[in-house]
Order: sequence, then C-alpha cells, then structure tokens
Amino acid sequence: MLNTFGLFDTYTGMILPLLVDAAGIFIMKQFFESVPREVEEAARVDGAGVFRIFWSVVLPMAGPALITLTILSFQGSWNEFTHFLVSTQSGQYETLTTGLARFVSGGLGGGTQYPLKLAAALLSTLPVAALFFCFQRYFVSGANAGAVKE
Repeated sequence: MLNTFGLFDTYTGMILPLLVDAAGIFIMKQFFESVPREVEEAARVDGAGVFRIFWSVVLPMAGPALITLTILSFQGSWNEFTHFLVSTQSGQYETLTTGLARFVSGGLGGGTQYPLKLAAALLSTLPVAALFFCFQRYFVSGANAGAVKE
C-alpha cells in the first residue's frame, strides 16, 4: 500500500499510518459520550454556539482523555517495530526499535552479553516512563467531577 502511494521508504510513510488508530477513536468517543448534557445545555442557554461549546466547555474537560491518548499513542508508536520494519528499507530511516533489533541480532547475537542487551532495552524505555511520570497527575484525575449538581 505504501509503495502504491509512493510513501515507501519516506518519513511520511512512517508517520501517516500511525496518526489515527481505533483505540484512540474509542477512547475519545467514550469520553465525549460521558460529558453530561446539562453542561452543554447550560452553555447553550448562556448563548454559546456549537463551536464555542466545544472549544470553551467540552475541550477543557477532555484534558485527562487527551493526556491518556497522548501517552498511549506515544508509547505505541515508540515501541512500534513491525510497521517500521516493513515501511522502510534504507538505514537512513532506521528507528530506535529497528536499530535495537539489529544491534541485538547482529554482533551480539552469537554471545551471551545479556547486560549490554538489557542496558540498551532499558535506555529505550526511559522516554516513555519519563512521559508517563510527567503527566501522571493528569492521567489519573477525573474531568467531570463536580460538573453537574445532583
């Protein structure tokens, strides 16, 4: 498919297929369905239009869902191996995961240099862990708490 569209062995061919996935659509759909109708109706009574309701009321409430989606998408694309293995051929477009696989299967494949292999794998997981710990407080907070008085 990438070859048909002229995207094989390009940065666009590496990035474009990973922009949207079904899990992200499901997460955002579930969140937007959980926003109480009363919040939207209150904004409509105050004179806000559809775009203004979305931009000023609903989108700020979507912070935890957007942070969750950002963390999961970054982690998924960071650890993606098969897509980059299939969509590229030259060494110019090698990613960390494909480089790590070549590193482990190349010169280290014959020996038992497990400490070096594990150190390389640990270094590849540090950015994802750092991203999670930076956004952890947003990741676990509730967005709709107190939005509607019962």
